[in-house]
Amino acid sequence: MMTAQSAFAQPAPASPAKTSTSAAEQELITLSKDKWQWMAERNVEALDRLFADEAVFVHMGGTMTKRQELDVIKGGMIQYKEAQIQEVSVRFVGTTAILLNRIRLVAVVGGNEVVNPFNVTEVYVKLDGAWKLAALSFTRLMTP
Repeated sequence: MMTAQSAFAQPAPASPAKTSTSAAEQELITLSKDKWQWMAERNVEALDRLFADEAVFVHMGGTMTKRQELDVIKGGMIQYKEAQIQEVSVRFVGTTAILLNRIRLVAVVGGNEVVNPFNVTEVYVKLDGAWKLAALSFTRLMTP
């Protein structure tokens, strides 16, 4: 009689507690902070350099291309006033980095100031030696 061993029954290997941030993680955390500042300043030139040409942006009201996102920022249809970063983490998958932010975002949308708590997922890819933002997605939290 044959038996199969389940991978689910195997105990997970212990991993040491992480106590410090690597240079690559810190580079991405700084780049993300800079991005929030550039968005608040409507610095579309810096954002244009940061955003990959194929980038996608997922907001509560829809999905945008790089050009659409830059036009919205430049035209002030969404004015990012302040992103208060409460938590941040970075994970790497090969030459891709996934940065997760928990933020409190103060913005002006349609002429009205709004404050929303979000989890923001930022996906960065390394292209020609530089990090490029490939995707940015806002998930509104139910907590204040």
